[in-house]
Formats: sequence, C-alpha cells, structure tokens
Amino acid sequence: MKSLCVLTVLCALLASAAVFAQTPEAQKAANEKVEALAKHAPRGFFPRGFSGEQVYWALVGVEGGRDSGLLSEDGALEIGKNGFSIEPVLVEEGRPVTWADVAITHTLRDGYLPIPSVTWKRDDMSLRITAFGVGTRERSELVARYELRNDGDRARDITFAFAVRPLQVDPPTQFLNAAGGVSPIQNVAWAGNALRVDGRSRVTLLRKPDVSFAGTLQAGSIVGQIAAYAQNGRSPGRAHSIEGFASGAALYRVHLAPHSRKTFGIVAPLSGAVVLPEAAGKTDAWSRREEDAVAAEWHAKLDRVSLQLPSSAPRLADTLRSSLAWILISRNGAELRPGTRSYDRSWIRDGAMMSDALLRLGDTAAAREYALWYAPFQFANGKPPCCVDTRGADPTIENDSPGEFLHLIAQVWRYSGDRDFLEKMWPHARATVAYMQAQRETAACDDAKTKMFCGLLPASISHEGYSAHPEHSYWDDFWALTGYKDAVTIARALGKGEDAARYAKARDSFRHDLYASIRASVAAHHIGYIPGSAELGDFDATSTTIALEPGGELEHLQSDLPRGLLEGTFGRYWTESRARMENDHWKDYTPYEWRNVGVFARLGWRTRIPAMLDFFFAGQRPPGWNQWAEVVRRDPRAPGFVGDMPHAWVASDFIRSALDLFAYQRDSDQSLVLGAGVQPQWLDGGGVALRGLRTPYGMLDYSVKREGSKVIWTIDAGAHPPGGLFLTWPLPHAPGATTINGKSARWQNGTLRVSALPATVVVEVGRQAGPGAGDPPARQAYGAEGSSAAPELAITSE
Repeated sequence: MKSLCVLTVLCALLASAAVFAQTPEAQKAANEKVEALAKHAPRGFFPRGFSGEQVYWALVGVEGGRDSGLLSEDGALEIGKNGFSIEPVLVEEGRPVTWADVAITHTLRDGYLPIPSVTWKRDDMSLRITAFGVGTRERSELVARYELRNDGDRARDITFAFAVRPLQVDPPTQFLNAAGGVSPIQNVAWAGNALRVDGRSRVTLLRKPDVSFAGTLQAGSIVGQIAAYAQNGRSPGRAHSIEGFASGAALYRVHLAPHSRKTFGIVAPLSGAVVLPEAAGKTDAWSRREEDAVAAEWHAKLDRVSLQLPSSAPRLADTLRSSLAWILISRNGAELRPGTRSYDRSWIRDGAMMSDALLRLGDTAAAREYALWYAPFQFANGKPPCCVDTRGADPTIENDSPGEFLHLIAQVWRYSGDRDFLEKMWPHARATVAYMQAQRETAACDDAKTKMFCGLLPASISHEGYSAHPEHSYWDDFWALTGYKDAVTIARALGKGEDAARYAKARDSFRHDLYASIRASVAAHHIGYIPGSAELGDFDATSTTIALEPGGELEHLQSDLPRGLLEGTFGRYWTESRARMENDHWKDYTPYEWRNVGVFARLGWRTRIPAMLDFFFAGQRPPGWNQWAEVVRRDPRAPGFVGDMPHAWVASDFIRSALDLFAYQRDSDQSLVLGAGVQPQWLDGGGVALRGLRTPYGMLDYSVKREGSKVIWTIDAGAHPPGGLFLTWPLPHAPGATTINGKSARWQNGTLRVSALPATVVVEVGRQAGPGAGDPPARQAYGAEGSSAAPELAITSE
C-alpha cells in the first residue's frame, strides 16, 4: 500500500487553483487533478473511472421522474444527475477493502426488474448493494440497502463505511451535454443521521453511525481517511473546501457472528424533500418492504407481454422487459429521451421508435402521452422539430422528423383505436404533410448532377454521419415515405377521403422519385448495395434497415430496384459482421445495429441470427443488468465516451428486433408472420410461448414446441390480421404431413397460412433437408456462408 503521506503531498496540488467545475475548462482541470491523485494511489482508493479504466453503471429511479441516480458496477451511487456519489468501503484488521479487492457480480431483481444489485465477495464475507427508486414523477427518492454477510464459521470485526465523494458515477470520459467526473462539494456537515451537502439535506442514514466525519481531499483519499478513523473516534463533523473537494464518511463498527448479517441503508431525495421513514430503526424490514412494493409496481408494468424460452436461448425474455423499464425510467414526465445525462433531450426519431416498442409491449398510454406532448412544438410552417429540450424546439433542419412524427401519430391510432386522439392530432398531421410537399418542391432537377435529387427532401444532417456536411440521406426519404403512407391511414381513419386520395398520390409520386434516385446513385457509384445517401454512395446497412422496419418496403425494394441489391446490402453487412466476430479485429460499434437482426428475420436468414445474438449479447456491460450503452468497445476496460447507459433508443432497437424474431407485421398483405427468427433448439425444453403481444390487429398469443417427431403450434383467438397469419418452418428438415385444426394443409416455400383462429397446427418432421430454415437469397448472392470479401465494418449512428 502506498503511503498516505505521499497522497497528502499530491493532494496539495488541489490547493493551487480554485476549481469550481462550473465551466468546461474548470471541469477538465478538476478531473485532471483527481486523475493525478488516482494514478499514485492504491487501486481502489478512487473510482475506476478516474483510474484509467472504463466503468459501467445502471439507471436508478422511477418512471418519468425528473431526476435519477446511477449505480456503478462497483457499488457507488450517484445522487441525482451529475451529483456527488456515495461509495461503500470496508475496513478489516486495519486495512481498507474496496471494489478492487473483491470479486463482483451483478443482478437485477427477478432477473429483469430495474432494481440493480452489486455483490462484493471476499472469501466468506460478502456485501450486497441494492438500489431502487420510490415515489412519483413529482416526488421521488433513492433508496439503497447494504447487506453485509459473514458466511464463515468464525466471527469477524469489520468497519462498514459510507464514503461521500465529490465525484460522479458518470466518469471523466463523458462530455456530451454535461461533463462527467468531479461534482463539486464545498460544504459537508453531519447532524445525527442526516448529511447536509452545500446547505441542503441530501442523505438520511437509516441507522445512526458510530463515527461520522467530514474532510477534504487535501487530507488524502477518503478511503485512507476511513481506515484511519476506523481506529480513532475523534471526528470533525463538518468541512469546507473552496475548491469544491469536500467529502465525508459515516462509519459503523460491526461484530459479525458466524453465519450472520447486518443491514444498512440510505434514503436520498431526487425530487421533493426527503422524509425520514418511520421505521428508520428497522432498516432491514423497512427497506425490504419498500423494495417489495416497488417490485410489484414494476411487475405490473413489465409483465403485460411474456416470452417463454428454453435455457438454450439467449436472455431475450429478461432483456425485453428490462429494456422496457430502461425506456420508462429514462422518460422525463411525458418526454421520451434516449438518456438522462449525455442525451437529456427528446428527438422525434428516438421517440417514434421507442413508441413503437412501447406499443408492442402494451404501453399505449406512454406513446400517446408523448405524441400529445411533442405536437405543440411544431413550427408554424408545419415542420416538426428534430428535437426538443429545456430551451424549446430545435430549428435545425433534419428532414427525417416529418415522417417520424406522422408515423408516431398513426401508430398510436393503430394500437389504441383512440379517435379523439386522432382528431386532436389531425391539424398537426395535415400541416406536416404540407411541409413535406413544400420541401420536395425545392429539389432541383435541372441537370444530370441534380437529377439524382429530383423529388427528394433536401439535404440534411439528421444522419449523424453527415453532421459535417448535409447530404441527401435516404434515411430521411424512407422516413418520409413511411410518413406519406401513415398520412393516408390517418386521413382514411377520420373519413377524409379527399385528403387520403391526395396523400396517396403524393405517396406514390414520392416512392417513384425515391427509387429512381437510388437506381441513379447505384449506377453512378458502381455499387452493389443500397447507399446511405445519394451523393456519397456510402454503405450503411444499419441506416438502410429503416426501409424495411418500420418502412415496410420489402417487396418494393425487391421489385423496384436492381435484382439482388437488397440482399447485397445485408449480405455485405453479414460478411463484414462475421469477419468482425471471427477475427476480433474491431474497436467499437453502436448497438443500433440490433436493427439488422429484425431485417435478417424478414429476409428469411434464420441460420445467421444466432451468431448475431451471441455477438450483441456479449456487448452487455455488465451482463447481469440487461443493457447496452450507445458505444460498445472490444476492450471493455478501454476508457472512452459510451453515451448514456442504459441507452433508451438502443433499448427500443433491441425490443423491436427481438420481437420480430417471434412475430412481425407484413405491410404488403396486412398479415402477421410468426417465428421467422425462432431457432430449432428453442423448440425443445418446453419450446417457445409468446403471450400478450400487441399488434395493430389485436393481441397475439401463441406457442410452438417439438414433441417427438412433431412440431406443434397453438395459436389463440385474438389477433385477426386481414391477410392471415403465416407460420415459418424453423427446422433444417422439410415439413411433412400437416394439419390445421385436424384438416390437412400444405406448406409453400417454407410458410403456412393460417386464416382462422384459434388454431392448432401439427406438423410431422420430414427426413429430407429443406430450404425453410436457410437463407436462399444470400446463398445466391454470396455463397452458403457469405463468402464475399469486405473491409472492416465502419458503423455510424443516425
């Protein structure tokens, strides 16, 4: 262990300048000073994020709350956005025990509820930290419980401490919107069970400490101070630091008998004033009751849709429900946000796609509330803003927003049937279509150079890859085409026949111009894939996915573009992805790529899906929390910007693609396609059962399993799509004799149409290998395993 006096000398660096971390420059200077201390301190004396290692965290709060906390993978709890943190420290036999000295595991209650736990394990001793939010949007609190256990046969004397530090869980590598790292504290004062930070009561301890003290970093790391005070009862109760580096700690001297435990806890306000629980002297019982009540509330929100899978399948079911929870906690009232720190604002692109996920999982109210909240920000010329924050609507020209806004309105209508909602939104929808039409009229079509852009929306920077220079992004145009189609739906639903006819004509005209532009771009750039933008001819399959879902353009992409172009696009994505997986030659990626999994299901590429699932699930950090950051690195400890964690837009991409594996809507014939991504091994061990899935055609419940030589589907009455339901054959052997409700039926090209519900489908498994479980389009273009060579995949986000 390095000498504390060395740390004290280093801490004197902090006195050289008054650091308030109020400006980017001051924040940078403060972070650099703490990082300098961490560099010379024993590992664990400072948080991982200040010690040159990437740290991960989970979101803690209530649905739609104005503020939230973060629980780090090492057990530190950030009290509110960009706030200070409370970190556990143990002292045994005079030596501090920190996150660096223990084995750490991570769990969520019941496998998926947004009640994260961090468990330290060191021989027979363990510490379990559990955090959750309680309350309402208007008044919420953080509750954290710390259970210290001795599972050994000998008694142990341990000091447990809460360390209060002027450091966020959000690490110094985070910079967007609000900088991570230091969270200045000038004044710390203890008064019994209450901690006051900068004059405000911020934390209530649920058990009176044996020792509490306050200090500053000039006295050394708080971990070292705790080790010293564990042996010394003298303790100053308050501290002041003009530099913003005040800190403090509360210590408990614990005698743990063999096979015993001791529980501690804290309550901290997020919005509104903290109220000391009546059962403060009964920490364990009170905090457990609170947790049980919160768990029951989350079960009611997350269990509307259930997915049963055997143990051979990835953690799709638990991650589906956790992802829904992360979206709901990331909300700010009605506002849907991709994150609570770096992305603390609402983009309509994120909100529309998150709403799709919410609707399919049964939360119509949240999607409706968001649409009603966003609509008043529409500009006078009919343009829906690209995003909204505390300053109001952003006027930046991002031409995906009109289509996304129209899609949001139509989807809420499809899933809710709420005519009053549609009536309220009609003026906004009509103004949005008018805006799109006006934008199209600005397109130049005068010469060969501009003919490629004829009839499209103008260039914009809605795609992040084009932020340096606006381009004619097909991301924008496929959203616009989706918007035109949805405008027709809205007008027809309201009985506005003339408007519906006019919008249908505009839809068809726009589709014609869009596909003509793509053909021209492909020819001009001599490429075999659908480009991301007209003028660049760039490859971006993840952006192109929007054409298939929610765009619903699969059939037109195959019929109105050169033969094999669609399969060439996603065949290249598969080839490059496989090279990334097999060669491990990659640095980072964005999990927006989840969208490609849903496309693979639509293209019939069932055999390619397992590798993609394995790769993306390996990017969950840490795995037990069922979440992704915006950026995933190959080296999990390489520090860098990761965006928000969990990232709610990424969560929605996962939800939509994961659900597509089991059921997706096919626009061309208004049907539902079942089981396109179900893997053969999932049929064993109880099989697959999907219950309560919402669709525009009603609620879908079905199961499929293998029993001996038979595959059996059971589909309940509920969803009634006009085009029927199509089952996809999941096995590598051809389907044999088939009956639907006892009557003989035939498969065609690996699918079976079911037109009447409820239905029981029984299929004898044939002996001959069949094409149903393969991926014929890609085999034609790339060989059975996708053999086309390709450079390392470069991923951009929208």
